[in-house]
Amino acid sequence: MPNYSFQTARRIISGAGSLQSLKEYIHELGPLRRVLIFTQPSVERLGYVALLTKQLDELNISWEVNKEIKPEPTAEQLTEIFSDIQSDIPDALIGFGGGSVLDAVKLLSVLFTNPMPVTEMLGVDKIPNRGIPMMLIPTTSGTGSEVTPNAIVTLPKEELKIGAVSKWLLPHLAVLDPLVTLELPKAITASTGMDAFTHSLESYISNKANPLSDAFALQSIRLISGSITSAYHEGGSVRARGDMLMGSMLGGMALTGAGTAAVHAMAYPLGGKYHIPHGVANSMLLPHVMNYILDAIEERLMEVGIAMGLGSAGDSRSEVAERVVQQIEAWTKELQIPQNLSEFGVTDSDISALAAAASQVTRLMSNNRKELSIPDLERIYRKLLP
Repeated sequence: MPNYSFQTARRIISGAGSLQSLKEYIHELGPLRRVLIFTQPSVERLGYVALLTKQLDELNISWEVNKEIKPEPTAEQLTEIFSDIQSDIPDALIGFGGGSVLDAVKLLSVLFTNPMPVTEMLGVDKIPNRGIPMMLIPTTSGTGSEVTPNAIVTLPKEELKIGAVSKWLLPHLAVLDPLVTLELPKAITASTGMDAFTHSLESYISNKANPLSDAFALQSIRLISGSITSAYHEGGSVRARGDMLMGSMLGGMALTGAGTAAVHAMAYPLGGKYHIPHGVANSMLLPHVMNYILDAIEERLMEVGIAMGLGSAGDSRSEVAERVVQQIEAWTKELQIPQNLSEFGVTDSDISALAAAASQVTRLMSNNRKELSIPDLERIYRKLLP
């Protein structure tokens, strides 16, 4: 059994309507005079931000809303946002949105207390000081960023996405209210939901998998596999949305404990160079990577298949493992996940560069149960150029 450790958000508040009970917990961020809320225009239009600011008003806490964070933010964009806000340091930050918003808020929090460029924070344990307190409220069921020590940024010149990993990126409060996810469009429900499933599946087959990460991963897999198509087809189902949000959070905990692997490593250059949304890139790659390394993960996929309701302990291990891959393939069709990289401008001549870039994401590639050479990576990418 490997040595392992685990950290997550200080407090997790969950359940339908939990957004409206923040007055009970917000004092845990410390004495608050002024907070800065980062969100997206769509979240504000739906009235969810008003539910939050009403409670802040009742507590005599002043607030300001910032909607400048763009999807898949770059290090340069974060630096520009920070330069606009650094002169008036708030007592706390609130991130209210999808994974890009949450990741950006985590990095903005530590920029206030660490006088260093964003690029120097990338990697593992590169951030020396605790940031200012944070509360994170996810509006998608995908990244699990609200409970992870990770934050991803895009580096356009390098045509990559790279993560910062630090205990100082964990928030004080994480709020999971499925009601704020009811209006998610189908395409975002699909890509973020498959992203969350990928987190759990890759964590379960990771070389760093351990008893804690396995427990989080398997429960996440159970919840997501039982609700992803319902959430997609019946977006107003609070039960399905609640299971997806909890599954996403547990997936974040799983990857915190074990880390993801080749799927994520291969997705990063697709996002960095071709701007393919992270969840879409993971969803496209997942069945092909799993099929390619099937011989090395058969035993683990047997357990995954049982959690998904695709088999039982008495079944053939190879057959259940194949059913898992087949189910993932079926989801990509039902959820209308793109399956052709040429739709995003990728050509066969780009494959060697993509494979080389993915091979350099050693933090994730080293987690893979089966070592993949550059020719192996090229063959997998070409599966998406039919």
